[in-house]
Amino acid sequence: MAAQYSVNDMLVRLPLYMTFLWLAMVLSTSSAFAVSSRVQQHLKRFNKPAISTIESPDGDLIDCILISQQPALDHPLLRDHKIQMQPLYYAKNREDSVVEDKKEGRRGTTEFLGRKFSNHKPAGGHAHVREKGSMNTTGHPQLWHQVGVSCPEGTIPVRRTSESDLRRNTSQMHTYGRKFHHPPEPSAVPAASVDATGHQHAIGYVQGGQYYGAKANINVWNPSVQASNEFSLSQIWILGGSFNNDLNSIEAGWQVSPDLYGDTKTRLFIYWTSDSYQTTGCYNLLCSGFVQVSNDIALGASIAPISSYDNHQYDITILIWKDPKEGNWWMQFGNKYILGYWPAALFTSLSKSASMVEWGGEVVNSQPGGKHTSTQMGSGHFPFESFGKCSYFSHLLIVEASNNLMSASDVNTFAESPTCYNVQTGSSSDWGTYFYYGGPGRNPNCP
Repeated sequence: MAAQYSVNDMLVRLPLYMTFLWLAMVLSTSSAFAVSSRVQQHLKRFNKPAISTIESPDGDLIDCILISQQPALDHPLLRDHKIQMQPLYYAKNREDSVVEDKKEGRRGTTEFLGRKFSNHKPAGGHAHVREKGSMNTTGHPQLWHQVGVSCPEGTIPVRRTSESDLRRNTSQMHTYGRKFHHPPEPSAVPAASVDATGHQHAIGYVQGGQYYGAKANINVWNPSVQASNEFSLSQIWILGGSFNNDLNSIEAGWQVSPDLYGDTKTRLFIYWTSDSYQTTGCYNLLCSGFVQVSNDIALGASIAPISSYDNHQYDITILIWKDPKEGNWWMQFGNKYILGYWPAALFTSLSKSASMVEWGGEVVNSQPGGKHTSTQMGSGHFPFESFGKCSYFSHLLIVEASNNLMSASDVNTFAESPTCYNVQTGSSSDWGTYFYYGGPGRNPNCP
């Protein structure tokens, strides 16, 4: 029988209901205030005071901050660090076979302020792709450059972290900008055990020697990413130590990451760790570590223009090398921009040299709906489609002990799921050592 309450009973219980309601409102307000307070604390940590701010056409805010106030110097090991404005030693381009040719339509590679426009396939490859469309000659490697304003000397450009960046994952704001996954370990068996982590790769690699850096031309695309917690990237890995707790890694390339940036644009990025992604390292300048010296390039900013299927192809050139005197690991973008360096103090296993170099693509497969993701790697097309259709790395070079750049030899390949994403190597007189890589993800052979 349903309980019946008199008016007096209701009047007695009303204050109790009101108290519960008031407590719920107080707790809700308190929780929201706590989240907002944490957001502001993290934003203050990420965003240093700006001398000026540039608004990019894509909505990014690029802050010009004093080079002496950059995040790197917050690191306990770098408190008294004196910024090195340029490397004491440069890697020598003994066998760099990039052909500079400013005339459209001729065989070669045309460079526009750190970007390269490719108008030819590797010699001995598939039939030449007929040129289509118009070549972008604006000379702007990043979208924010189109504004026509740059950061002044003595400052560095930093992409501002927004409140929405942090609120996408309020429960883990303290780990924003970090990842918790090893680079591909080709010797791991079975491959399925690696695939179970949700990360899949298609790479070329060298190992077994002592490597003091690496270089490559990386074809740039804008792959489709299915889920917001997934990403697609193409990068160079410089690795030292074992794939356990002591792994040191230096990484650079391009990526599409909705979770990190809040959109699906193709962006330049770097990463580092000295303890196998446990507590050290981060993307770009989202923690202390990497020392930037360039006032021209913003890490995490959009790259433009982008390659398109069966049309013009655009590359970025990335070189990472170790200064043999200071021990710092430097990064160069194109043939013009020295971005900065990872100080020697950050590393253990990379204090002398790297034991492995990897080039290639990586995606996260979160298996949305219980099926393999349709997130693309590279151009989203398989290697057999070749130039103009499939993404590539060309001019694979390694830095040897004498600080010379040498063509990478004995390059092995690795792909956990070749029916989803694959890799195919080659060698030619004009591209040197190269490979095509990538794929569409879910397809009839990759359900």
